[in-house]
Amino acid sequence: MTAATNVQGATTPAAHNEVILVGRLSAAPTARTLPSGDELISWRLVVERAGGRTQASGVRLPTVDTIDCITYRAGVRRLASRWSGGEILQVSGALRRRFWRGAQGPASRCEVEVMAAKKLAQASGDVTRRTGKPA
Repeated sequence: MTAATNVQGATTPAAHNEVILVGRLSAAPTARTLPSGDELISWRLVVERAGGRTQASGVRLPTVDTIDCITYRAGVRRLASRWSGGEILQVSGALRRRFWRGAQGPASRCEVEVMAAKKLAQASGDVTRRTGKPA
């Protein structure tokens, strides 16, 4: 991490926005073309939290976060177009907050803008049981 000098002359860490996630792809990514003509692919990554929750019976239940991911990068779009859901992925990028005006007024959402991605494992057989579709 690089350092920056503030107005008083003290050295402070430079701003840094980097996200690295490893999780399961919840479903096949979706592609769309924005009014600007830019192509965008989006998907959701299910990431388990460390620890999980414990039931009264003492059984630990996994707790997950579902993270929205998007990319504009052609290379990542090509990779994502071959995913079907259930794959274990590693993605890296930056956290972004997107704003828009909807029917209910202003709205926002946080998502990870993915700069690089790789598949770590193929979809497991249990994806077929959950979705009814072969992986």
